[in-house]
Amino acid sequence: MRAHPMVGDVLLAVLLLLMDLLFLVARAEPSEGQRWYVAIPLDLAMVGPVAFRRKYPVVTAYVILLMTVPHSALELGVGSATASCVALYTVVVYVGRRQAALYLAAQAVISVVQMWAGWSPQGWAPLLFIGLIFALCWVLGEFVGARRAYHAEMEARLHLLETERDQAGRIAVAEERGRIARELHDVVAHAVSVIVVQADGASYALRSNPELAERAVRTISETGRQALTELRRLLQVLRNEEVAGEPRIPQPTAESLADLAERVRTAGVPVELSIDGSLAELPAGVSLGVYRIVQESLTNTLKHAGQGARAEVRVRRTENLVDVEIVDDGAGKARELVPGPDLPGGNGVIGMRERAHLFGGILQVGPRPGGGWRVHASFPVRLDP
Repeated sequence: MRAHPMVGDVLLAVLLLLMDLLFLVARAEPSEGQRWYVAIPLDLAMVGPVAFRRKYPVVTAYVILLMTVPHSALELGVGSATASCVALYTVVVYVGRRQAALYLAAQAVISVVQMWAGWSPQGWAPLLFIGLIFALCWVLGEFVGARRAYHAEMEARLHLLETERDQAGRIAVAEERGRIARELHDVVAHAVSVIVVQADGASYALRSNPELAERAVRTISETGRQALTELRRLLQVLRNEEVAGEPRIPQPTAESLADLAERVRTAGVPVELSIDGSLAELPAGVSLGVYRIVQESLTNTLKHAGQGARAEVRVRRTENLVDVEIVDDGAGKARELVPGPDLPGGNGVIGMRERAHLFGGILQVGPRPGGGWRVHASFPVRLDP
């Protein structure tokens, strides 16, 4: 019935037709056989539009209204009143109160005219009873119409929620892709930079200083293994796989800055690390952001500062702020200053800026007056109460 509502309307029309035919059979007399030739076409014209009441509610209602005049005048049964009640209910549910009120007013005018003209000999009492039935149909139509409007509103809201959910999912996927891209860049760029620098050093010292070349090769091996471990962890997260018997390695934090500085020293760049305050209770995101910004800055020093460059990392923790500054001397090479606190850069600088802004911080990147490069980041600390 819900998939094909017209089937139910056809059955309703057939039921009304059978009621009228039974009424005629019950009242028929042998001398009135010719009334069948008039009654059956009028009954069909009266109840036939009921089959189309949902598709054309207003047209159906007024066709039934016109057919009630001859049907009631010839006393062909109760089909006219019943079909009019169905039409009124349909207009209230599917069209609205205004059209229903106009239809009811037209029905009342026609009924009163029929009574005054003597075309409807039933009297005023049946007319009042039919009026009560019309009132009941109106109330029932209001109830069903309200339920239909409520269900339509709920369906619209569910559709909107599904759309918002899909949109939120796409946004979350895009953010996660950006985060993974930053992690991959940080891991790969740092490891490859260390490996390239150490490989160059080992090639120069291979014959003149075999011990130094051996240390450089050992550093290359350790850096490559660490990079492979982090890449494997990221790929496992992407695949959502749990490898049995293989523990997950936690993300680095700000407390790992000492190990990072030591690896960069081993790679050939002297790093002076200064930490003022405890970094143990930092939020996980802020702690990882501090580590990655220091890592990217020292990686850039390895790639661009040249031989003999020195780097200095200063981290200061206050009650509500973490201040990070990384400077290098660029091997004493002075650079031309460009006005403005923030300078555009490659993917590394973009990733650092995104990490800082993600947690409400700021990032300043630019050359130093006496040569070298300076990276300054500031993160607000939000401790759980």
